[in-house]
Amino acid sequence: MELNHNHSHHHHHHGNSATKNITVAFFLNLFFVVVELIGGLYTNSIAILSDALHDFGDCLSLGVAYAFQKKASKKRDNKYTYGYKRFSLMGSVFLSGVLFLSSVFVIIEASKRLFSPQEVHVGGMLWIAIFGLIINGLAALRLKKGTSLNEHAVFLHIMEDVLGWVAVLIVSIVMSFVDFPVLDPILSIVISVWVLTNVFRNMRATFSIMLQASPLNVDLDELRKSIADVPYVESIHDLHLWSLDGESHIMTLHVVTNTALTEQLKHNIIDVAKPYHIDHVTIELEKPNVDCQHSCD
Repeated sequence: MELNHNHSHHHHHHGNSATKNITVAFFLNLFFVVVELIGGLYTNSIAILSDALHDFGDCLSLGVAYAFQKKASKKRDNKYTYGYKRFSLMGSVFLSGVLFLSSVFVIIEASKRLFSPQEVHVGGMLWIAIFGLIINGLAALRLKKGTSLNEHAVFLHIMEDVLGWVAVLIVSIVMSFVDFPVLDPILSIVISVWVLTNVFRNMRATFSIMLQASPLNVDLDELRKSIADVPYVESIHDLHLWSLDGESHIMTLHVVTNTALTEQLKHNIIDVAKPYHIDHVTIELEKPNVDCQHSCD
């Protein structure tokens, strides 16, 4: 049996852009927390005050997310031989937890106002809503291009605020013509439920990666067939595929072949794996009619 190991490392340069995106979002949120707090107290709006609370939590969360994303961009060492990419998942878990708690708090507070609606300053709500949409919209546009789960969790934070300001804008316009203050807490609850739904989806994807499930964006049967179709590949087995952070994937496999062109064969298999965002490939070559010496199911 001939054993050959090949490690392919095609790293994506997402770390720096992700860190910059989170930094921009952090400072935009920090600036706007003060505006929201003053505006919420002035207008007596639970929607604005709830957004102020969310934004304050966002600032804390974004700081933690930045730290994790910065850590995730470190190169591999003897302690973490695959690198630090999975630290970005820790940021995603933390952000999702904060979102969950803040959304539940808003639902509780808004529910109280359903039974005892309070008058709000409609004109102030309108102008603050417009300003809020501009600030949070800029942050959302910056984060929308992000591809990591950490950035996605941050994007959910920002989109929660964008939708919050859309709700405030709608409420303020409607209440300019109709005295219906109960709209304020109703829309706050609707937004919080939407956020909770996305939090659960994000957490499910995060835990799937942590448990080393096959990446959802890779068709494993199609990948197997593509590798089997590579010239000089007689068969493959013991293929394992998992993801570091949802973007960078790892694959190991055994390939049965009788060719002497082993290096060319390995490069051809690596080329097949590239479109699937598989950055680390370990290939073990075996001769035909030789029993696999490992646990090869």
